[in-house]
Amino acid sequence: MAETANNQQVLLKVRGLKVGYGGIQAVKGVDMEVREGELVSLIGSNGAGKTTTMKAITGTLGYSDGDIQYLGRSIKGRGAWDLVKEGLVMVPEGRGVFARMTITENLQMGAYTRNDKAGILADIEKMFTIFPRLRERKDQLAGTMSGGEQQMLAMGRALMSQPKVLLLDEPSMGLSPIMVDKIFEVVRDVYALGVTIVLVEQNASRALAIADRGYVMESGLITMTGPGQELLSDPKVRAAYLGE
Repeated sequence: MAETANNQQVLLKVRGLKVGYGGIQAVKGVDMEVREGELVSLIGSNGAGKTTTMKAITGTLGYSDGDIQYLGRSIKGRGAWDLVKEGLVMVPEGRGVFARMTITENLQMGAYTRNDKAGILADIEKMFTIFPRLRERKDQLAGTMSGGEQQMLAMGRALMSQPKVLLLDEPSMGLSPIMVDKIFEVVRDVYALGVTIVLVEQNASRALAIADRGYVMESGLITMTGPGQELLSDPKVRAAYLGE
């Protein structure tokens, strides 16, 4: 596995990624990398290609050119099932909870690649500690929860698979300001546990404020990269994404 100068292992490396569908080239040659223990934010306007990039990384969408390496090996052609087993996990935009299952059952589904019953039970209890609201509603059907509660459940379900890299696609989308605050608090808490995170967000100021590093994506290309705080204070970024 590749290592950087400061001895952080590069868990995920994307080089020259191109993805097209329906006659549209959505991603036009993306380069990015994610190191162990980092929180990396990918920002950009709607339609920039952020979600398409995440789907290609997690094996839910094929790509025409370039390469994606995870844990030092190319994962081209591998499906999401295999990648989840190896710890590359995404919480998709829109959450995708199992509406007719309870919160507890949804968490159990997150551990479908595991067979350590005692460990699964312990991790469910851990999720209830991270997300106290889920404990309060553990027997409630997921489809009856608010959007913010469903987002917490989707994140908890993903954590049940014991990810090495957790990709969060627009976790604050459509949520009330109070719940947005809560979701970003949870992202920081999960990061503090040592989980490597890739955060895709239209809320650029919030995403960059908590990021070690950030990437700015425009029209299928990475146009800027750097430490989160540097991008947050960059006049171009502030003008384009922060309305200043």
